[in-house]
Amino acid sequence: MAETYRQLREYNNSFNILLVLHVVMIAVGLGAAFYMEHNGHVVTGMNNQIVWGLPHVFAIFLIVSASGALNLASASSVFSKLAYKRFARLSAILAIALLIGGLVVLLLDLGRPDRLIVAMTYYNFKSIFAWNIILYTGFITIVGIYLWTMMDKTVARFNKAAGWGAFIWRIILTTGTGSIFGFLVAREAYDAAIMAPLFISSSFVYGMAFTVWVLITMCQATGHRLITKEVSQKLRELFIIFIAAMLYFTAVHHLTNLYAAEHIGVERYILWSGSVFTYLFWGGHVFIGSILPMLILMKSDLGSSRVGLTSASILMLLGGMAHIYVIVIGGQSYPLSLFPGMEVTSTFQDGVFGNYMPTLPELLLGLAGVSMAMFIVGFALKILPFLPSPVAEDQ
Repeated sequence: MAETYRQLREYNNSFNILLVLHVVMIAVGLGAAFYMEHNGHVVTGMNNQIVWGLPHVFAIFLIVSASGALNLASASSVFSKLAYKRFARLSAILAIALLIGGLVVLLLDLGRPDRLIVAMTYYNFKSIFAWNIILYTGFITIVGIYLWTMMDKTVARFNKAAGWGAFIWRIILTTGTGSIFGFLVAREAYDAAIMAPLFISSSFVYGMAFTVWVLITMCQATGHRLITKEVSQKLRELFIIFIAAMLYFTAVHHLTNLYAAEHIGVERYILWSGSVFTYLFWGGHVFIGSILPMLILMKSDLGSSRVGLTSASILMLLGGMAHIYVIVIGGQSYPLSLFPGMEVTSTFQDGVFGNYMPTLPELLLGLAGVSMAMFIVGFALKILPFLPSPVAEDQ
């Protein structure tokens, strides 16, 4: 049977309250960006050593999640898993919204947003940042076309081809984002080819968590069930596989660094120095973001219930933020080794560990990116038929 879709017409007051809160958060975030732009980055926690702060953590987290948000759409079109087909439209619009939210934060954190014009008109193809301009705009375009093939019957025959295009592009995009770090040879915490597959596996987890979170929010807002028991079980199983894959690549990343003598210092700093990054890595990424959700999901009845999926999704998103924070901030905090094997002394921060404390404006700008993504999704659901039809209580 052909799946039917609808606009979000009937909903309770909680949905309107959420939209209003997102609008307020976006306005506050824009105010925070103006405050930082007007006064300079001296009002942030960033300094000469930590040049990417909390807004970059939010931006990268949202961009990586955007790729993974296409999971359900890709499963239906590329891998012919028809159980997920009813969520394909929502999956695609969420992917676009998350990417836009992340790029807005990134743009407003540049210090000189107008410099984006230079990046868009003069390409240095040896720079992964220049490639990312193409990857991000290409992602929005290709997923937009993919969404068009889902909604317009006259071009529905191209749906599978568009699905393959979106799937391949999302893998390339996340590879590019991970390669930003993998190609930074000056930072010992980065400089590893495995950063690309680590980011890809992480995107599967965080994007799915956002998708499930939005779906369950829509269930609460409409008072209707949108996810069958069968799909809930499948989502539970997918989450377990994706978390296991992410933990595997995380383990390989750190074990290979420990094997290389030149990386032992930074690994000691991240894994067991007792710094804030040690607690965020083990307590945030590993325990809260991975082990605890897996324990919830492994209990079949709890893991496939609305409460279980919601709890696991929120924990994975919190753990994801901790993970990206450790990568971005922790990697910059470890001092640069300008002359490996040599002892260097000067009057300017040589061998000094970076000190960074996020400020309120940075936090508000990052949260505004999340609100921007969620507002785009909520508004799109109200004006276009992206929402799948309700399912019976016994399904």
